[in-house]
Amino acid sequence: MKKTRVFPLLALFASLLVATAGFAQGDLKFKTDLHDFGTIEEGVQATYKFEFTNVGTEPVIVSNVQASCGCTTPSWTKEPVLPGKKGEITASYNSNGRPNAFNKTITVTSNAKTPSVVLTLKGVVNPKGAQVTPVVPVKSAPAPSPEELKKSPVGVLNKTQHNFGKLEKGQSVTHKFTLMNTGLADLKIEQIQSACNCVSYQLAKPTVKAGETAQLELRYAPRKANPGLGNEVVTLYTNDLNKPTLQVTLQANVVESLASQSALKEQKPAVPFK
Repeated sequence: MKKTRVFPLLALFASLLVATAGFAQGDLKFKTDLHDFGTIEEGVQATYKFEFTNVGTEPVIVSNVQASCGCTTPSWTKEPVLPGKKGEITASYNSNGRPNAFNKTITVTSNAKTPSVVLTLKGVVNPKGAQVTPVVPVKSAPAPSPEELKKSPVGVLNKTQHNFGKLEKGQSVTHKFTLMNTGLADLKIEQIQSACNCVSYQLAKPTVKAGETAQLELRYAPRKANPGLGNEVVTLYTNDLNKPTLQVTLQANVVESLASQSALKEQKPAVPFK
């Protein structure tokens, strides 16, 4: 009588189930990751709801929402968001005592496929007593056609964060990233933006042709009033019609001075970071 090899088959079936389960994951898709309040009066509590949908196959839990400053207060959907269901991140900006332009970020952390997403609030606070210039509505450009999206450039960075380690207050440092164009048209960086206004860039080529790469150098010069951990989100605006913004997080532990380090005591030049 021929014996059936049951256990090896069961083991194979179980391993296939585990492998398949490894691909199942929730995925958050936001309607937009940037909201511009335009011009608001000083003292106004400006509020906006960032809506998202779980387009993945597993529930998503938003574990934390962290604003870049105390002037922005976020709240969010706490219960698990099932596949196909919607949730929201509500962010309020307190403009009281904060005239002029603002650009604040909110970092959303979850168990989704992309575990960290950065949202941005921007606008201009009109000082109390100042006359508001009427805003003339601008006719929005038509949405790109499927054919235009297909022929668009596509920008991809080799990494989305860099930690400079220890950095002396007032010091300027640089790091080089690789910008790839996997699309079908020339890729350009049209603007760069950071909440601290302390990041500048230099691209090795004015345009990155389809299928090519270019070196992108970011210069970081923190202007923190007090030393401490710096965490700056840099937004690159490109002519990519599918995803016009790329984001990089620069980190550094800003200290008053590195002169007391042992390297200097040994009459060796101090390094900007370890």
